[in-house]
Amino acid sequence: MFKIVNNERLSDNMFRVTFEAPLVARKAQPGQFLMFRVDEFGERMPITISSYDREAGTVSVIMQRVGSTTALLASKKAGDYVADVVGPLGNPAEFDDMHKVVVVGGGSGCAIAWPQAKEAHRLGCDVDIIAGFRTKGIVVLEEEMRACCDHLYMMTDDGTYGEKGFTTVKLKELLEKAKAEGKQYDHCICIGPLPMMKFVCQITKEYGVATMVDMNCIMIDGSGMCGGCRLTVDGKMKFTCVDGPEFDGHLVDFDEAIARSKIYEAQEQKVFERRHHYCNLQAMADAEEGGEVSMANMSPKKNPFPEQDPNVRNKNFEEVALGYTVEMAVDEANRCLNCPRPACMSGCPVNVKIPQFIARVREQDFKGAYHKILEDSSLPAICGRVCPQEKQCESKCVRGIKGEPVGIGRLERFVADWNRENADEMPEKIATNGHRVAVIGSGPSGLACASDLAKLGYDVTVYEHFHKAGGVLAYGIPEFRLPKAIVQKEIDKLVAMGVNIVCDATIGKCMSIDELLGKDAEKLLGDDKYEAVFIGSGAGLPKFQNIPGLSYCGVFSANEFLTRINLMHAYDERYDTPLMPIHVTAVVGAGNVAMDAARCAKRLGADVTVVYRRGEEEIPARKEEYEHAKEEGINFHLLCNPVEILADDKGWVRGLKCIRMELGEPDEKGRRRPIEVPGSEFEMACDSVIMALGTSPNPLLRKATPDLEYSDRGGIVVQDDTVTTMKDGVFAGGDAVTGAATVIKAMGAGKKAAAAIDAYIRSK
Repeated sequence: MFKIVNNERLSDNMFRVTFEAPLVARKAQPGQFLMFRVDEFGERMPITISSYDREAGTVSVIMQRVGSTTALLASKKAGDYVADVVGPLGNPAEFDDMHKVVVVGGGSGCAIAWPQAKEAHRLGCDVDIIAGFRTKGIVVLEEEMRACCDHLYMMTDDGTYGEKGFTTVKLKELLEKAKAEGKQYDHCICIGPLPMMKFVCQITKEYGVATMVDMNCIMIDGSGMCGGCRLTVDGKMKFTCVDGPEFDGHLVDFDEAIARSKIYEAQEQKVFERRHHYCNLQAMADAEEGGEVSMANMSPKKNPFPEQDPNVRNKNFEEVALGYTVEMAVDEANRCLNCPRPACMSGCPVNVKIPQFIARVREQDFKGAYHKILEDSSLPAICGRVCPQEKQCESKCVRGIKGEPVGIGRLERFVADWNRENADEMPEKIATNGHRVAVIGSGPSGLACASDLAKLGYDVTVYEHFHKAGGVLAYGIPEFRLPKAIVQKEIDKLVAMGVNIVCDATIGKCMSIDELLGKDAEKLLGDDKYEAVFIGSGAGLPKFQNIPGLSYCGVFSANEFLTRINLMHAYDERYDTPLMPIHVTAVVGAGNVAMDAARCAKRLGADVTVVYRRGEEEIPARKEEYEHAKEEGINFHLLCNPVEILADDKGWVRGLKCIRMELGEPDEKGRRRPIEVPGSEFEMACDSVIMALGTSPNPLLRKATPDLEYSDRGGIVVQDDTVTTMKDGVFAGGDAVTGAATVIKAMGAGKKAAAAIDAYIRSK
């Protein structure tokens, strides 16, 4: 929770809100923004920082009350709290080679233009400001702007204050005057409504004045993960949160940006009406290795897994698989041969002692089975649900040679669920050994690393960008596959052990790795330095096909779509996060993420088709997820590939143009290469397209830590088969190194990192 220090009403609908946010304040610079969330049900919303006080640890924003979230924040008083404030995000404004600058601000954009004008003025630039407002009643910051410029020109559309007219009229007048006097402006900083910035850029281009614009736009993440803030700059896709928010205005496709800004207008209005109505109402025992086992179940098939009916579950977000009963679990455990040399363990990235925990299930010692799993895996309830057991442990099971393997994953889930429902024990806090370690990211690798280090007595702090810990477990995997209460329970156990989890903290922005290690002169909020850092920040940057139409309204990355649903509960009417209505959806890709997106879209009422360029045998998703998708009514267009996204005359998706494919020779991974069939193009109607083509490591930390070594694909390079980076005291693992992989592989990397960190600190 973040305390509101002050909420000052500047005009009828303009407010200056000051938050107590020391992590943001200590690093904030002009031009950067933060993400905030008012309460549990609120949306994540970007807003540019207007000022900050490093000594006081506060940061201020100026906003216009226009929708539900801004109205709710405006209603808060000093001493109230908001749920989350995270930042500073985006790149600071640049003032190199600026000498004579004209700053154009429109409405609430003046709150962003003012600190930039102030900084340019401080650096010795000649600064003129044009501040435009609709009418006198919404004029703000006049005195502040006047104090940091050579000339201030106040404009109102209706002439009720200052000069009557638009900012563009005054701008052209000043440019003409400067040209006539031989004193032409060398830069223009323009911040305000998108149409205003578009026309300002048209004018400055005519006069050859370099123009920077602020393009804060739709996003839900703020660190490069969701892909929602994409825009086209100089014909290339850019992301506001990573590449901006400032861009060369002469290169921005404003028409596209204006169209995309309207995606959630209708939904935001509904949220506003609902919130307003609500506010009015408120005013009212270890099995012996190699021992003999009685084989009570020689069935070649697993015990069937109880599930919701497909035509029921495709309309809700409740968990699909209902889990084994005690009788089913014991019967399935009796299929295990308890091999003297268990091959199944070789397929487990964390080396769970599989025969031993299954032996305890057979004996109905479920608590003992749970603790046997915990010796190697810190997240059994999660792994039992989302691990691809069919490609890992179960693929090695000897029972699978002439039948189906033992249901190892199903038994792991049963054991974890039984313990949660019947034992519900929390671990005791472990006494620390005096050594401190920082973990970046609270996904599977970060949680596994933190857990193992805590068990060894280390004082561990986990830093998480989002407002809730869990990483991909929280934002990526849907509730019907992995209930979030289960994720939270596992995190609560870590906290009980003594692990400190700091949310709303973007490492690389609010603090650097060097600061964590005490290698920077600036102290880390008064705390002692950490002796080692583990980077488990994951791979969250979405990939898009290089085809026309990616920026049409109705095109989403799977990351954005799933984050809105899973983390921000957009499907639940109690929450404010908007979600565009979808009726006919095309999902491009066929991995697990694609299945998740398709099945979520189906639950939202859409007719869903998965488009994949290879055949059924090559589908990378888990077989179980693919089968579930088909059962739930998801359509599949296999051996076809999108070549263009089609839109109506207003820029909204109307269809997908595809070409049919055939399989050729195998590629370097052994999969047959898809080849286009000439003349086979066809169109399919849809009103939305979800791109689920994989992810790559987020570039944010890479930009902030250039002395780490990175691969061509953006992953952190580690030494040999270890988790040690080239930077002393820094370790990395999971998707941040390998790119997108499985939860259990990420956990394996986190465990390996914990052991390496322990050895490193002990050797000092």
